[in-house]
Amino acid sequence: MLIDKKWLAKAYRWSGLKSIIKVQAQVHDKSTGKDTAETRWYISSLDLDAAQALNAVRSHWQVESMHWMLDMTFREDESRIRKKQGPLVFNIMRKIAMTLFKQDTTKSASMARKKKMAGLDDDYRSTLLESEIKMR
Repeated sequence: MLIDKKWLAKAYRWSGLKSIIKVQAQVHDKSTGKDTAETRWYISSLDLDAAQALNAVRSHWQVESMHWMLDMTFREDESRIRKKQGPLVFNIMRKIAMTLFKQDTTKSASMARKKKMAGLDDDYRSTLLESEIKMR
């Protein structure tokens, strides 16, 4: 399917552009109780139908959510680890820790709080690691 790019400014008429996706969302702010309407635009080099586009957008936000959690809880963007396999190894370790904290039902606390508790409490840390072993 060929999309009409004439309505786009010339600077935005990328040669590989195949899909322009418009998502209209109703967003509820729990803190204020207000509902707002948002329009979000996405572009893609893939020729997507509506269902595929919605799936791609939802998948994108799941990944963004994980990156946000890694940055806010583990300060991943501030990491100074740069040499050899260090960045990859620490990224994997952070994801393992994040998974352990998410799966933990023994404490009702934020991920940041669970991280702090695991650093200070040997028993809690053991509980996290033992629950992972039992799941295997």
